[in-house]
Amino acid sequence: MSAVVIQGLRYDTGQPARVTIEDGLVRLVTGRVSDPIALGRLPWLGPGLLDLQVNGFGGQEFASKSLTVEKVSFIAEKLAEFGVTRFLPTLTTQPPEVFEHALSVLAKARESDRWLGKAIPGFHLEGPFISPEEGARGAHPREFCRLPDWDLFCRWQDVAQGNIRIITLAPELPGSVEFIEKATVAGVIVGIGHTAASASEIYAAVQAGARLSTHLGNGCQAVLHRHHNPIWPQLAEDRLWASFIADGHHLPPPVLKSMIRAKGLQRSILISDLSGQAGQPPGIYRSPFCDVEVLEDGRLVVPGQREYLAGASAPLLRGVAVARAYVGLEWHEAFAMASKHPAQLLGLSEDWLREGEPPNILLFEVDEPTEENPVPGIRVQEVIFGEKRFQLRQPASQTSSPS
Repeated sequence: MSAVVIQGLRYDTGQPARVTIEDGLVRLVTGRVSDPIALGRLPWLGPGLLDLQVNGFGGQEFASKSLTVEKVSFIAEKLAEFGVTRFLPTLTTQPPEVFEHALSVLAKARESDRWLGKAIPGFHLEGPFISPEEGARGAHPREFCRLPDWDLFCRWQDVAQGNIRIITLAPELPGSVEFIEKATVAGVIVGIGHTAASASEIYAAVQAGARLSTHLGNGCQAVLHRHHNPIWPQLAEDRLWASFIADGHHLPPPVLKSMIRAKGLQRSILISDLSGQAGQPPGIYRSPFCDVEVLEDGRLVVPGQREYLAGASAPLLRGVAVARAYVGLEWHEAFAMASKHPAQLLGLSEDWLREGEPPNILLFEVDEPTEENPVPGIRVQEVIFGEKRFQLRQPASQTSSPS
């Protein structure tokens, strides 16, 4: 990349910044902009986002025999248009042979392109070691749910070339504690999710090394005991991070606000949980994972009902805006849950604007909230990640799908 100079207002301080980027590195950051009169028209500068849970996009699931390196690259570029510079492709419950194909393709994709290798720091397995119970299972097919199997996981990790970073499981399943202990020793982060576990089973999982609650508040029974349920013990457990789907559909605003306040900002992470059918127009779509209906309001549900969601359709920036609006956060707090915090969990660099380091910069505009729509709109103008630069001719909105 030849020398690039960008200007904007820092999302965390509101102060102007002029950034010089050359040869894939931030060379100079100064507070002096070239045209002070234009300060009011400058875009905002913020960090590229890191999404721990992306199941697919545009009609393509990652957990699919039809996955190719080209499709992985296509999805990564589409996510970048929405400010997501790093993400974990997530495999949902499918037969072992589907996992092996998908993991092989994902590993090849990381090797095929230097940028793609950095954009995909690892993979997330959301299943198949989850509860087969109705409600807790969510949209995952019951016939492919199974008990934790360490030998099978090791086979998948070999195929993945060691890139499986997170595995989500139900800790009430027989053999789960032993599995968690082995995964923790191997450096794999274990998330608790799609579960009907008791408080004692959750405690045992954390003692064994579990570190994350996966999309807390979802992937559980629709009707719960008011005191004894899987949610309260996870909120109360200070050793667990918690991820939340803040798209405005998966968690009602008062629930999202209460959960983030209970868990604490420093242990809260925003995820998108994008479905393979995200970006599709309203209609019913068939897939090996499950049939999905895209509703007019953007929700993705299991067809024929309105209660069980089947993934999400809104990109991660939507979650940042929702958290800002409904949790009452400052911009830097909302952005941290979608950039800094997931990087801390994975042990990745949090740098986005440090001299001598690769840039991870998002330039965006903000549409102020209105009485009719209290969630501010965020429109991406440009994304610079390492040597890769995405300039959008028409700013991409966080409420729509890239085309």
